[in-house]
Amino acid sequence: MALTDVAIERIKQMIIDGQLSPGDRLPPERELGERLGLSRNSLREAVKALEVMRVLDVRRGDGTYVTSLEPDLLLDVMSFVVDLQHDSTVLELLEVRAILEPQAAAMAAQHVTDADIDELRSLVAAARHASTIEELVANDMEFHGRINAIAGNQYLASVLRTLSTGTQRARIWRGLTQTGAGERTIAEHGAIVDALAQRNGELARAHEIIHVNGVIAWLRSTLDSTTSPVRARRRRPAPAPRP
Repeated sequence: MALTDVAIERIKQMIIDGQLSPGDRLPPERELGERLGLSRNSLREAVKALEVMRVLDVRRGDGTYVTSLEPDLLLDVMSFVVDLQHDSTVLELLEVRAILEPQAAAMAAQHVTDADIDELRSLVAAARHASTIEELVANDMEFHGRINAIAGNQYLASVLRTLSTGTQRARIWRGLTQTGAGERTIAEHGAIVDALAQRNGELARAHEIIHVNGVIAWLRSTLDSTTSPVRARRRRPAPAPRP
């Protein structure tokens, strides 16, 4: 293992062990290096890496602090990576959603309140009046985001929010090209809410699986289409023929 990786692991272990807590200031560089048995160069590289990962906050002229370690902050890097993915990877993002989102729905069934059900039904009703596909997809994202929040696990909700954003463009294209996609989405949302209203976690999970897998099936059948703007925005023009 590279010395920088060793340094990262040792600082991380200090946080895990409770020697450093969110908001704490790290000891001075020399003291920390001696405590961890690390050179200054290795320690500095580790601090830079952990700063990029939003684990540490380097304040010039003040010191280095452990961040709040809140999920949204730590997952910013994941969000950036998702934004850079090529279109074929959108399918993989959807496949991860198909694993996690049904579980979130099942968990939500154990925590959902009558007020939550009313709010979800209002979102389903609002979707019926969406005037554009973009509005419908925004409604879809809000609907799932609300269920994921009700599930009660903020890390799971943050991961799913990132995955949902990464697949937004593909979902808009589906709505524009697949006949009845909007009506199908609204009906599937209604079925999910009905299951949640019954506090039936397994039924909610089943409806979520059907819902997300519908998008996956569509994307698999269209990924090779040369007319897809999801793919087209990544295509590079062919080189001009040589004279």
